[in-house]
Amino acid sequence: MRVLMVTGDKNLFISGTEAHARLELQKRQVNELVLVFWGHGSLWPSVPKGHFDVVTVQDPFWRGLFGWIIARLRGAKLNIQVHSDFEAETAGNTLRRILGKKILRHADSVRVVSHKLKEQVERIGVCAPIAVLPVFIELERFRSITPVHDAQTQKTILWIGRFEPEKDPEEAVSVWKKVNEAGIDAGLVILGAGSLHDRLNRLQVQSVRGKKNLSFKVKDWQDPMYYLARADVVLCTSLHESWGASIVEALAAGVPVVAPDVGIAREAGAFVVDRDRLGEKVVEVLKSRVRGELKLTLPSAEEWGRKWKESLL
Repeated sequence: MRVLMVTGDKNLFISGTEAHARLELQKRQVNELVLVFWGHGSLWPSVPKGHFDVVTVQDPFWRGLFGWIIARLRGAKLNIQVHSDFEAETAGNTLRRILGKKILRHADSVRVVSHKLKEQVERIGVCAPIAVLPVFIELERFRSITPVHDAQTQKTILWIGRFEPEKDPEEAVSVWKKVNEAGIDAGLVILGAGSLHDRLNRLQVQSVRGKKNLSFKVKDWQDPMYYLARADVVLCTSLHESWGASIVEALAAGVPVVAPDVGIAREAGAFVVDRDRLGEKVVEVLKSRVRGELKLTLPSAEEWGRKWKESLL
């Protein structure tokens, strides 16, 4: 089987990333897997010559339209991936919603990362087979984390993600302030990278100025293992999530997660509350000292690769 994958994920090309590890699993399942990158601001990409059996596309929007055209020109099947909350992604954007629905209805197969997204796709009226396949994560290293806590030390709220508006890291600062106002001595660590980095650094300085008892740190992206071992709770503030790998990793490490109903949060076992109750729930979790528990059963590497191949057809 020869497969063309249209993606906007640069990490697929970077050795050592989880995305690249998933790509290696996928490559082992087919005769040839050819990648075409089309990111924001890119021109219409060129496509390698030759026949493809399947064209698989990262989303049902402009990349989906590109994949649909290429699949029809090359006589290939069209597989559409849905990684994000379709309803949240298209809210307020009628053109994007119409385009997404049209592409999904013309797909030969669809792959989603959660049952929640499958239900959304079914409501659109898609007749093609819809496979549910979570994002592959090697969980054993997270399950092996030994908590590093001292009963006398400050509690730690950990936020992990991209510093972008849709992740709303500034809301994490607001929640942290509410937690301290409720009488909980808690520090905040925000771990990630993105366009809001400088703004978060300014918030950090403003929030702790003249307040020696408050701890708020903005850390550049790195392996979260060190911070998960020291976290009492992981806070998610996203407006919408494609899936939520950081949620799954935290729960696998035994760290409780407080989140709005985004991505995989509810299915994975996070404490899901309305956004205006995030602070209240974090206080409750810190007082109870409850441990996190991952309620999802994720496939092994071999099983995931096999199911990925099956989802293409």
